[in-house]
Amino acid sequence: MILTRYGLREWGIATCVAIVVLTLTGPTLSAIIPISILWIAVAAFFRDPLFRKPASADPRDLVSPADGVVSAVFACDHHPATNGPATVVRIFLSVLDVHINRMPCDGTVLSIVHTPGRYLDARSEESAKVNESNLVVVRSAAGDSIGIRQISGAIARRIVCPIAVGDTFTRAKRFGMIKFGSTTELIIPRPDSTVVHIAKGMRVVGGVTILARLSPRAITATTSPVTPAATAVARD
Repeated sequence: MILTRYGLREWGIATCVAIVVLTLTGPTLSAIIPISILWIAVAAFFRDPLFRKPASADPRDLVSPADGVVSAVFACDHHPATNGPATVVRIFLSVLDVHINRMPCDGTVLSIVHTPGRYLDARSEESAKVNESNLVVVRSAAGDSIGIRQISGAIARRIVCPIAVGDTFTRAKRFGMIKFGSTTELIIPRPDSTVVHIAKGMRVVGGVTILARLSPRAITATTSPVTPAATAVARD
């Protein structure tokens, strides 16, 4: 277990608060206890578990992009991530969950679209429609367009996604996070030929739990090679 670099700002704020409080009150027990609680809370939220490995070695299997509880699984006739029909798996992350987002498959980033919006409670169904969001579309090795959508919540008001179009990733690699309670969606193409392995209410582990399996056609299909818009950089 390590602490993610995405929490450097929050660590700085916690440090400044601790210095100010101890300067004003001195190292008393009444000051040390709340400061310790603050530091533990920040460390718990920005924890980054090591050695996560997909539960399956099959490249057709899409791993969960986040830790949390599946709040919805539904099909839609058209989604911008797939430019066609899709299955959407929505995952709710409470403040107690690991908030690191991970890639569901090997692939190259095709697009990143940030959409401003509201900050409703992430537990509400409406929040996924109107809240601030960030949609990352990845071209898999088989040529499928797969989407990962980061959605802010009432507490989570900062989406972290320090990647660029053309970056390449391997399955389960880190690519960002949403700070504090939030929602992450996996948008899966070709719903008629994809097997979804999870259902609403199930708990999933980012980078480990298999959410769905793409059909064999996705692996054997002939596709044109992806030409990145920028120099590809593998990220962890």
